[in-house]
Amino acid sequence: MAVDFRFIIIGRGMMGAAAARHLSSMADSIALIGPREPEQRKAHDGLFASHYDEARITRTFDGNLAWGSFAARALGRYREIEARSGVSFFSEVGCLFTGPTPKDEQDYISQALTVSRTLGSDIETIAPSELRQRFSYLAVDPDFTGYFEGKRAGHINPRALVRAQTRLAEQGGVSLIEAVATSVRDAGSHVEVTAGGRSYSAERVLVAAGGFSNFHTLLPRPVDTRVLARTVAFYEIGEREMAIFGDMPSTIVLGDREEDHIYILPPVRYPDGKTYLKLGGDTEALSFERLEDVGTWFRSDGNASERDHLSAIALQLMPELAGCPVTSAPCVANFTPTGYPYAGFTQSPRIAVLTGGNFVAAKSSDELGRLGAVLLTDGQLGEKDFGRELTPVFA
Repeated sequence: MAVDFRFIIIGRGMMGAAAARHLSSMADSIALIGPREPEQRKAHDGLFASHYDEARITRTFDGNLAWGSFAARALGRYREIEARSGVSFFSEVGCLFTGPTPKDEQDYISQALTVSRTLGSDIETIAPSELRQRFSYLAVDPDFTGYFEGKRAGHINPRALVRAQTRLAEQGGVSLIEAVATSVRDAGSHVEVTAGGRSYSAERVLVAAGGFSNFHTLLPRPVDTRVLARTVAFYEIGEREMAIFGDMPSTIVLGDREEDHIYILPPVRYPDGKTYLKLGGDTEALSFERLEDVGTWFRSDGNASERDHLSAIALQLMPELAGCPVTSAPCVANFTPTGYPYAGFTQSPRIAVLTGGNFVAAKSSDELGRLGAVLLTDGQLGEKDFGRELTPVFA
């Protein structure tokens, strides 16, 4: 039978929009399905996305070669995407890691330095005696060492990046369908997708719905992931604080345990006209298995206890924030047991999945989207694209 599209991508987030852009240069007859951002978050009863924000850290410094490679490849295309789309989203302010001196070669920092040498990244090691002098906004342990990536690092605006990717995809001929996909079914010779009360057919479908991939009936079998709650804290910054924090890079402070790691975004202006310094961590264990519970979470202000925990750490690391108004917001992170994103076909040779950000994928989303596009056109990923590591695991 004749199909409506050759390829359909479900999910208009950071990976899905990137996949649509890349696919537009590889093929024709493509549709990207996904809803727009709700105007009133707390009154919205539909789907959400974690990219509804103004800042995400981007850097190549990573203890895993695959993740470092994904980031480096994506970063190499940021300026081209900005120029072609006319949308600015990348602030190259650098990224500072700081933490205890590595104890052995298995330490994250040791592994990240090895990966950086492999990728040719320029990482400056800053001795403890110099760290506080150069980055005076940060009151870390006097024994901490710094690792600073000044080029190809900083932060991106995820909303703007998705807007840029979508604009270029549409310019490349992709049909944008602003609707929620609720069903994907292999009909034997083609795939049938139900979205917004309508049915669409395609030769192949890529489900790139992030933490929502297992909800509705988008996949033949659920992928093995955990969708976990994350709370972020926002400090409203005034003129006095801007004089102190205005030139800071993106910052990641490593604790003795992985759950003690804290990330800090420099002051960024938000749609409400105010400027916020944002920070978050990785300590929450609340998970979601029902769509309605995710919706309830996104309509909340996050976890008050986690906000207070983050606030206490913020004031310890940045005492000059004292007195600034503090608010919080919800987010979700989608974790895989492999630690890698999933990019592969399901039990159907016509339905593929791209998901599993593991709380670090925003910076790499353009490359992950490219991998999704290659998967649809070629049917598989090769060794240079870490295809074996990205094999999906199903529940």
